[in-house]
Amino acid sequence: RYSDLEWGHELYCAGFLLQAAVARARTAGPDDLVAGAISLADHICHAFGADGLQAVCGHPEIETALVELYRVTGERRYLDQAALFVARRGHGTLETREATSAYFADDVPVRDAAVLRGHAVRALYLAAGAVDVAVETADAGLLAALGTQWDATVRRRTYLTGGMGSRHEGESFGDDFELPADRAYSETCAGVGSVMFSWRQLLADGDETYADLIERTLYNVVATSPNAAGDEFFYVNPLQRDTPGLQSARDVPSPRAASSQRAPWFQVSCCPTNVARTFASLAAYIATVDASGLQVHQYAPSTITAALPDGRSVAVHIETEYPESGSVVVTVDESPATPWTLTLRVPGWALDGATIESGGQREAVSGRLARITRAFRPGDRVVLELPLVPRLTFPHPSIDDLRGTAAVEVGPLVYCLESVDQPDVALPALRLHATATPTRDPLPGGGPVRMQGYIAQVPAEPEPAWPYMPSPQEGTLAVRELIFIPYHRWAERGPSTMRVFVPLADAGGTLRPARAR
Repeated sequence: RYSDLEWGHELYCAGFLLQAAVARARTAGPDDLVAGAISLADHICHAFGADGLQAVCGHPEIETALVELYRVTGERRYLDQAALFVARRGHGTLETREATSAYFADDVPVRDAAVLRGHAVRALYLAAGAVDVAVETADAGLLAALGTQWDATVRRRTYLTGGMGSRHEGESFGDDFELPADRAYSETCAGVGSVMFSWRQLLADGDETYADLIERTLYNVVATSPNAAGDEFFYVNPLQRDTPGLQSARDVPSPRAASSQRAPWFQVSCCPTNVARTFASLAAYIATVDASGLQVHQYAPSTITAALPDGRSVAVHIETEYPESGSVVVTVDESPATPWTLTLRVPGWALDGATIESGGQREAVSGRLARITRAFRPGDRVVLELPLVPRLTFPHPSIDDLRGTAAVEVGPLVYCLESVDQPDVALPALRLHATATPTRDPLPGGGPVRMQGYIAQVPAEPEPAWPYMPSPQEGTLAVRELIFIPYHRWAERGPSTMRVFVPLADAGGTLRPARAR
């Protein structure tokens, strides 16, 4: 027992058992599962307490589980043990014969780190648990350090989809701006970990930037992993596929990174089960309350009932087809006679053009929050309209792999080219018209985006002796309509190639500088 903390995953698995028990206690009350989990938590506190093993688990997870158990039971020893695990991390206590200390997030103390690094899932789970500890212990210094890490990671180490982890080796973060599209690892579990981390940051300080990343990650990583039927999954989520994928056998677990199509199951099966628990808990990410009233952070058809801190009860229901439609209708079902504030998030991409209607008056929204304060009555409606206009997005010039390219987005959805929609041409030959305007087909459920582009036609010449030339290779461009689909729908129609970022060409037919591929 506990003789292989680097790879044994004993505390990691215990953490998931504790979280299952927490979910059980919150939804159905105490039972044998909850009692068993409490016994296990007591054992962990005894084995790893101040006088016990001065060690941590190779894979963080137990930290947030212990804090959640503390919140359910009120037993301080669980919070204290979680704080101990966070404080012990970063002092090189884990063996590094097969991996580095950074891989285990054991190279730098949590409060001293400047950015997330190493194994992406481990880093994100640890950060989520550390935020829980910081909030419950009122540790402002630790919370500030985690905010700095979130900001640096999002600014320089996060994919357009919200995915995290650019290296297959070690399933890890790369260096700053190391974000290759074709070699992106972007593990599904890292997407879940990012949602966990961002949600806790949102609860800590209310900054809607965290909710924006949650939305982006849910729609473009978590939603991409399962197929429409829900019986096959991606473990990794690249932003480019240059060769058609191979269908995985249905009766053999797939290697996690080698499955180029979605697979029914994996040799390491964390991602399908993590998707399942995330979908089961989506309702918990929709809304919050504070002394002012109710805040809605994510938009989905839902009914929300809440007790404000002063005991007043409010209830609303939301009708929307978001993100296929930008209309969000909030109807008040229950309200006290005294005023309270309904707050709706305005995503960062919707700051120009968002409007809100209440009491028959429509006005433009200024800033990130649309707030309505009044004494609501049952039946009152508030309508938020978000502009779902297709747009081009350009990578930071420091991302070498993406220089000279652009991507297409609509609302929170990243779009991609898939070979199924351009069957007569190889995707590497396609170019985006740098000044063209993308448009979306007005179909139920959201149609594809169409945009003027080109096919790069290189003159047929004898193949050179090696792939380098003394002058640029020149060719001509033929006009072509390009068809984009939501990234989360790719690979649903059989083996295909795909890319999110597409090289640009000027209106005059001049190719923009891009990575040679």
